[in-house]
Amino acid sequence: MTGDAKHGPGGEDSDTDLARQLDEATRSADLVDADEGLGFIDRTINRIAEVAGVSVLVVVVLLVFGNAASRYTLNRTAVWADELIISLIPWLAMWGMFLSVRRRKVIRIDFFVSKLPPRVQLAVAALADLVSAATFAYLAIISFNYVQLFGGDRTVYLKIASSWFISAMTIGAALTALAFLADIVRSYRRPA
Repeated sequence: MTGDAKHGPGGEDSDTDLARQLDEATRSADLVDADEGLGFIDRTINRIAEVAGVSVLVVVVLLVFGNAASRYTLNRTAVWADELIISLIPWLAMWGMFLSVRRRKVIRIDFFVSKLPPRVQLAVAALADLVSAATFAYLAIISFNYVQLFGGDRTVYLKIASSWFISAMTIGAALTALAFLADIVRSYRRPA
């Protein structure tokens, strides 16, 4: 036996070697362009969704930290900031969902599907995308009805029509349904 529990067979510290391998693997994954190989229109759609999502996230983070700093330094809170944060969360979630579908980063369990022949894999993936699109389309319809019923209500502190915030569920769900349908089209256009 050439190594012990601390050192690998080559004499190098196995913990250090593992850390280096993990670092290299994550670094290469971080440098990959998520939109590589997409056309101009697809890249533009993804960039718009990315900018919208990041903008919402920045506003939420600034409001959270600003309100926390104000609470601990001035012993004051902006209650309206909490209302705005809660109202922006659906937009953040829907932009993230839309972009993750567009970039094929939605969690998928494909262990069993990977055992099937390639043509069947494609058909199963298309069926899954179709069911997902139908589910999000249904969510968009239900959300639209909800916006019609309660969209005229005003927020408590800011007095903004709640339709500005709850419409995220309608718009986001509809866009996500379209993203799933576009994924089906891209799958069949992709070279085998």
